[in-house]
Amino acid sequence: MQDLNHDLVVIGGGIIGVSCAWRLTRAGYKVLLLEKDDIGRGASFGNAGHIATEQVLPLASPAVLRQLPRMLLDPLGPLRLDWRYLHRIAPWLLRLVANMRPRAQRAGSAGLRLLNEASLPAWRQLLQQAGLSRLLKEEGSLLVCESEQAFAELQRYSHVLGELGVSSEPWSAQTLHRQVSGLAPAVSGGLSFPDTGHVTDPYQLVRRLFEQAQAAGLAQLQAEVHGGRWLADGIELGTSRGPLFAKRVLIAAGAWAAPLVRELAGLKVPLDTERGYHLMLPGERARPPVAVSSLERKFIMTPMADGLRLAGTVEFAGLQRPPDYRRAWGLMRHADALFARPLATEGATPWMGCRPSLPDSLPVIDRVGPQGRLLLAFGHHHLGLTQAAVTARLMLSLLSGSAPELDMAPFRLARFGQLPPSHNFNNSVCLPGSEI
Repeated sequence: MQDLNHDLVVIGGGIIGVSCAWRLTRAGYKVLLLEKDDIGRGASFGNAGHIATEQVLPLASPAVLRQLPRMLLDPLGPLRLDWRYLHRIAPWLLRLVANMRPRAQRAGSAGLRLLNEASLPAWRQLLQQAGLSRLLKEEGSLLVCESEQAFAELQRYSHVLGELGVSSEPWSAQTLHRQVSGLAPAVSGGLSFPDTGHVTDPYQLVRRLFEQAQAAGLAQLQAEVHGGRWLADGIELGTSRGPLFAKRVLIAAGAWAAPLVRELAGLKVPLDTERGYHLMLPGERARPPVAVSSLERKFIMTPMADGLRLAGTVEFAGLQRPPDYRRAWGLMRHADALFARPLATEGATPWMGCRPSLPDSLPVIDRVGPQGRLLLAFGHHHLGLTQAAVTARLMLSLLSGSAPELDMAPFRLARFGQLPPSHNFNNSVCLPGSEI
C-alpha cells in the first residue's frame, strides 16, 4: 500500500476537483489529485463557458413531464431520453417528479440562489489571485426569443426571476438588434442578464489552475479508482496503480461519483448524467459579443478565444453509449436561424460530455464519516463551471473547520437518506466493477 503522506486525496480532474485542489494547496494542505484521464478533458473541456448565475430554477418542473413522450420519440430534440436507457433511469425520473412539488421546487430554487449569488464574486476573487482575470468576461448574457408570444413569456419569466433576486431586463426587438448586430429579423426580443459572464476558454482555465497548483505543491497521479474502504486511521483506495492510503478523500468525480459514495458513505445517491453536446466554430470570432441562449431552441452560443461555441441539449442515455453527434451538428440549424447570414462552418468540431445530475438540481457539498474524513463535491449538473469557485471556498471551510460562508443544509448528502453512524461506515473491500 502506498502512503504518500498527503493531507487529502482529490478524486476527479475536472473544474470542480481542480478548483478545490488549487484552493486547498494554496491554503497549505498537501494534496494529491487522482484522475484516470487527462486533466480537464471531461465535461469541463466542452462546457458552454457561461457563468449562469441567472439559472436558479430546478430542472424538475411539470413542463419536463409534459415533454416525456416527445423525449422518447425525437432523437434530435433539445431534451432527449434514449428509450434503451429508460429502465435504468426510471428511479431517477421518479425522484425528479417528486421534486416537482411546490415545496421541493422552492427548496431547490433557494439552494441554487445561495450558490449562484456567491459564484461570480468567488470566480472574480479566484481569477484575480491566479492572475487569470483575462479569461473571464463580465459583460452579461442574453436570452432571446422569436415571437411576440414568446416575448410575453420572457417578461413573465423576468418577473419570476426578480422575485427570486435575479436581475434581468426585458429588451424589445429594437433594443436587442441595436445592441447585437447581425441578428435575424425573426428575433423579436429578449432578456438581458447583467450579473452573468462567460469564460473565453474553459479548458485553458482548468489547465492553468492545475499548473499553478502543481507549482504550489499539488501532486498528481493518473489512476483509476475502483473502490475503497475505511481503516482505523484513514481510507484505503483501490486504484489501477495499486492500493493507496489516504488520510482524507474528496470525491469530485462528477458523473462517475456514485459508486465511491456508495462504497464509502454507505448511501446510494440518485446520480445520473445529462449528456451535453457542443459544436465549435473556429471561423466565428466576432459574433455575438456575449453568450446568447434561445428560449424556443434551448441552446446557447458563447464567444470564445478559439471561435464560437454552440452548446446545449440534454440527453439521458447513461455513461456507456457512444455519442450521437447528429445532436451537435443539429445545433447549426438553430444558430443559423438566429442570424441574418449563415455562420462559418469550416473546421467545425463536435463534442459530447457527461454532466453529473441529481434530481433536485442541487450538488452535494459535504463532509461525512469518522472525523469528517470523506469530503464530497459532485452533482453540479450544468452549473459545474458556474459553481466551481464557490464550491472550492466551501470545501476549504469544511476541511479547516471554519464556518462556511453559506448555509450548507441544502447540499448535505443526508438529504438522500439516512447515513450510517460514523463508527459504522463501510469498511468492506471494494465491490467488483465499481469504477470511477
